[in-house]
Amino acid sequence: MKIDTRKIKSDEAVELYITASVTPNIALEKQANELFNGIRQALESEKAHILQERVFGTDGTLQIAQPIRADVYGSYDDGVEPAWLLVPKGNAGELAGVQVHALSSKKAPTRQGEGPAVAPKILYSGATPCGRLVHVGDSNYLTISCIAAPEARQATKQTQVMLEKVEAVLKQAGAALYSVPRTWMWLSDILSWYAQFNKTRNSFFTERGLIGKGAVNKMPASTGIGISPRNGAICGMDLVAVVGPNKPIEYFDAGGNQKSALKYGSAFSRASRVETPAGTTLFVSGTASIGMNGKTTNTGDAPKQIEESISNVRAILREMQCDDKDVVQATAYCKTAEVEKLFRSKYSDLAWPTLTAIADICRDDLLFEIEATATIAK
Repeated sequence: MKIDTRKIKSDEAVELYITASVTPNIALEKQANELFNGIRQALESEKAHILQERVFGTDGTLQIAQPIRADVYGSYDDGVEPAWLLVPKGNAGELAGVQVHALSSKKAPTRQGEGPAVAPKILYSGATPCGRLVHVGDSNYLTISCIAAPEARQATKQTQVMLEKVEAVLKQAGAALYSVPRTWMWLSDILSWYAQFNKTRNSFFTERGLIGKGAVNKMPASTGIGISPRNGAICGMDLVAVVGPNKPIEYFDAGGNQKSALKYGSAFSRASRVETPAGTTLFVSGTASIGMNGKTTNTGDAPKQIEESISNVRAILREMQCDDKDVVQATAYCKTAEVEKLFRSKYSDLAWPTLTAIADICRDDLLFEIEATATIAK
């Protein structure tokens, strides 16, 4: 087991980014126990509460992991389920790993010292706990995990209802879609309907004024990837939102070596930047081997696609005055186990805390995609 914890601290809060990977070739129950115990210890070390969590694995593995997580976490399980995400068996086995973003925020100091850490408020979609809200300083910071609409059945209808549900949850916190710097879209069988997904999202964003004639770009940074939510939905969504005075979100429609994805029909920014509880966070979208003209480069050449994807992320980091040491979490999506093995071998010394998962990318000729989150302390 490997637990990589990156921290960013301010006078008001500590943010933790935890990337947990398994010890190969041991029983699944032991793997899950090790992972969740390691995460709990990291949380306890800073008296932190989970803001957002993702667990990647095969269906059978996640079925085993779910009750183990609840048992190990105890009071750290506040009823908000992580995004349980289905991925095929990879080089690490059937449990690819866990990612957590957590926060320890302080109440006003008392005469005896600092106040206790503040637990997040739980947000609901209907009767289902789906997110968390914390108030730090003069701002609200909230997350939503794998909200979905399986009851809508058809894929584009699920997308529409999912976005409407997200909007309703944001409203609980006085937020809206223009308060969102980062989304993740988990899309089952992505290659069969990605164009329809984009059309639905584009229409929704246009109606809300995030894009379109006369609109100032407010497209979140995003990842849209071929991973199925375990809840049976065709699509699911995670997001981060920030609401507060003097907390503007900067959206970078184009960035680094790549032009706007909207030019080829996909409504997301290459990156976004916003002040978060303990510093400034840069969200770099899922990034692949796509050139300035919007076309796939290095077709059929996995090593070069991996190299160019990482180079494209680094170009955005440099543009935002960040480098490898500022990356606190990354996810590498590999089309096959062979591509994953190649990435793990060639970039074993990559300084980014990276979880790898097997997944279809949004184009059939793309073999690799990687995203990153970087932070700079106040």
